[in-house]
Amino acid sequence: MSYTALYRKFRPSAFEDVKGQDHIVKTLRNQLKAGRIGHAYLFCGTRGTGKTTVAKIFAKAVNCLSPVDGSPCGECSMCKAIASGASMNVIEIDAASNNGVDNIREIREEVAYRPTEGRYKVYIIDEVHMLSIGAFNALLKTLEEPPEYVIFILATTEAHKIPVTILSRCQRYDFKRITIDTIAGRLLELMEKEQVEVEEKAVRYIAKVADGSMRDALSLLDQCIAFYIGQKLTYDHVLEVLGAVDTDVFSRLLRKILERDVSGVLKLVEELVMQGRELSQLSADFTWYLRNLLLVKSSDNMEDVLDVSTENLKQLEEEAQMIETDQLLRYIRIFSDLTNQLKYASQKRVLLEVALIKMCRPAMEVNPDSLLDRIRVLEEKLENGDFVQNLPAAGKSYAATDSKMQGAKEKPKLEKALKEEVRDVAANFRSIISEASGALKVCLKQAKLSVGSNDQLLLVLPDDISAGMVGSEEHRQEILRLIEQKIGKTVELEVRRMDEGRRFDDSFVDIEKVVHMDLTIED
Repeated sequence: MSYTALYRKFRPSAFEDVKGQDHIVKTLRNQLKAGRIGHAYLFCGTRGTGKTTVAKIFAKAVNCLSPVDGSPCGECSMCKAIASGASMNVIEIDAASNNGVDNIREIREEVAYRPTEGRYKVYIIDEVHMLSIGAFNALLKTLEEPPEYVIFILATTEAHKIPVTILSRCQRYDFKRITIDTIAGRLLELMEKEQVEVEEKAVRYIAKVADGSMRDALSLLDQCIAFYIGQKLTYDHVLEVLGAVDTDVFSRLLRKILERDVSGVLKLVEELVMQGRELSQLSADFTWYLRNLLLVKSSDNMEDVLDVSTENLKQLEEEAQMIETDQLLRYIRIFSDLTNQLKYASQKRVLLEVALIKMCRPAMEVNPDSLLDRIRVLEEKLENGDFVQNLPAAGKSYAATDSKMQGAKEKPKLEKALKEEVRDVAANFRSIISEASGALKVCLKQAKLSVGSNDQLLLVLPDDISAGMVGSEEHRQEILRLIEQKIGKTVELEVRRMDEGRRFDDSFVDIEKVVHMDLTIED
């Protein structure tokens, strides 16, 4: 016999089995017990919350020959026929593929005939918001005054797309997202039946990722079990299958951001990428981690609200002391924007790295919420003495200091003549760039040319990302090859990053300008 997916195998067959929708189940059971059954129902809610399942149980209950406390018995001929899909009394229609006027006209013709067995004909129209305007109009009259033996159950994930004229004719029930505790409890219960050994922490993570959908949780659990079939399903196994990241990694990442260690952050991203982690999931989970930090920082009694272990809570409390509230809000804003961008991005890693560098370098942003962080960076520099290194020492005159400062402001000069090969590269550098590969070409357009202490060619880049890319062995070899093709000579090459807060002209000789000036004079 073929394997049945968990969400199909354990689909609830009675109201008692439905989890997380007690407000709806209780109302429907009371209606059934009191005989106050409506003619049209609208079930709204996100995917996997039980809309179609409850509709099928309700269809069984209204036709059950011996209902028990408003719930179908599951044993009579009507219950068995409906459960197996053999009953002519329950008609399921997918509005996504049957959304025309003709499809609704067929329903209008069918409702004229009484059920051959049982008391009610139940029409379950799934994804009803997909019906065309003409189809909605064709449904109106039948929906308002159907025969006494017909019940319509409309299910949708997008209730705002349904015309008001349809809404006013239905009893509306909103299905809530199912809580993590409820989903985790259900999964553990089912794993016990399946005799599969799982860690509670692993199940709780799956429940969190499912985002309120029981069906999504069961599908993810099915996937994880299949990957580690015959083994105990652990938290680490789940992280590996789903391409997710452990909270310890988020702690390391946050600490490197707070230290403004750009290279450390990028190395950590490289590590996660090489491990095959899903960057969209990483972004969403890190946003959640920052949200937990904000809650811990906002109140002292968050144990019941946060779904974390005691060890993780202590770690969050420690990190909450290391970060300011305005910083947290800025980080959450950056990563919330990033999560939306990653859904449709082809270069996810680039977007992630840019977002992390923004967090490390507040000066890159012009948003109002980055101002406090920028001021904080300046204060740190003042405390570290970065801005006072040129102030006069005790006993020295201001005049002497002033002359030193003037000397410091003098632009660097070329001490000796350039080597012929370095001069040739400077004269042809822009045409050499045009032959480079895509990403390298973009970085080289930002490069400035100078000469090192040992007369080697110096490429100076404005930031860590471009310097890291140009300085990689692969790209260095590509640059040297292009130079040799262009001028027929080899050169020694060094790649540097411009120091933060410094200008190129204050630290280096721009040999491109020197060479072009010489050429102009010769002409």
